[in-house]
Amino acid sequence: MGNVREQTGPRRIWARAALTADGWVEDVAIGIDSEGRISEVVPGAAPEAERRGVILPAPANLHSHAFQRAMAGLTERRGPDPRDTFWTWRRLMFRFLDRLTPEDVEAIAAFVQMEMLEAGFACNTEFHYLHHQPGGAPYARIAEMSERIVAAAAETGIGLTLLPVLYEQGGCDGRELAPGQVRFGNDPERFARLHEAAGAALAALPADARLGVAPHSLRAVTPGGLAAAVALVAGAPVHMHLAEQVAEVEEVLAAYGARPVEWLLDHADVGPEWCLIHCTQMEPPETLALAATGAVAGLCPITESSLGDGIFDGVRFLGAGGRFGIGSDSNIRISLCEEFRTLEYSQRLRDRSRAALATPDRSTGRRIFEDAARGGAQAAGRGAGSIAVGEWADLLALDTAHPDMEGRRGDTVIDSFIFAGGSGIVTDVWSAGRHVVSEGRHRGREGIVSRYRATLARLGEVL
Repeated sequence: MGNVREQTGPRRIWARAALTADGWVEDVAIGIDSEGRISEVVPGAAPEAERRGVILPAPANLHSHAFQRAMAGLTERRGPDPRDTFWTWRRLMFRFLDRLTPEDVEAIAAFVQMEMLEAGFACNTEFHYLHHQPGGAPYARIAEMSERIVAAAAETGIGLTLLPVLYEQGGCDGRELAPGQVRFGNDPERFARLHEAAGAALAALPADARLGVAPHSLRAVTPGGLAAAVALVAGAPVHMHLAEQVAEVEEVLAAYGARPVEWLLDHADVGPEWCLIHCTQMEPPETLALAATGAVAGLCPITESSLGDGIFDGVRFLGAGGRFGIGSDSNIRISLCEEFRTLEYSQRLRDRSRAALATPDRSTGRRIFEDAARGGAQAAGRGAGSIAVGEWADLLALDTAHPDMEGRRGDTVIDSFIFAGGSGIVTDVWSAGRHVVSEGRHRGREGIVSRYRATLARLGEVL
């Protein structure tokens, strides 16, 4: 595909309709400057040479563990226990990752990022915790695995927010890391060096790349480690797994005398820079308290369904003004529209309702899409999330000639994309002005797929 910098504007794109920061606009010209930012949004414009049907803001994927993509389809059998659980899947994941080399991680990450772009995501927020060699010894370049994620982003052209993960212990009791966890482990001092080196690697990417931090979870970091990690990134994204599983809630409650959300809000200055992932095990007062912080709830509905995590209380959280975004997490299935659909349908199934997340002035699809685009950009620390002058030009175009789009206008365009169509309706994606998907295909697809196939063939049957 070549250097991603070469794919940036200036350019003008004309669309029959676009969902802008001011709502739906018809016959709109969108200008992109040489840095990849939106320079103008002109309604009622004459058609330009570069024409599309409908253009939407392309959301950021706010939570991904890239390497887990290569596990998709390999963990759908019962474990040794009568009742299969998240913890059985976790043990299988540890066995798998012990085989991965830096070259494997780069090939898998490029494939994942390509699929994200083709699905309509413009940014990959990588919650990156696979740091060291098998056995736990650091690589000669301590941030080698972070460098591989950066190299994949340089190839694919996706926007990247890199979140090196601090992982200190095997549980709230301070026990040693298990064999499957040693590739993640760092104390705060070594982690600070790794984090600095990861930031240096990001300098090779365009200006929209961001560096944040991810204290893994209350189980995996000490209170002191949490504070040290947050101190590394004043004003930058802070992400953390929180209240995903019943067993996790019980462990934190036993160790700290409070449930995870309650403890974190009492002991950390949680605000708009924070993104708390999953939060599927919250009591109503916790849901309201989290919404009031301005932090983003990072929802991964496909993975949460796959692992049996539970259902996020979206109706209550959004009703209280809470902010959310969408991530693909385990990457078992990378589909923007299916994540949205799964979120909405989970609310309907729980409450026996319809149009659970719609509002009087916005349809279900539009509300989910708009709020997730804004929340995802916030979580990624990315000046994007809407079509407005000065924002990064993160855009996606839909095929209005598709049968499911026949006669659709306004909010029903998004409803049809999410609930009737699918990723095949996405024709183009621009990430900070880089035109990386055209006619539904990533421009570097052939080479990326070839390397991914070779990686899977080398890994063989590991589970």
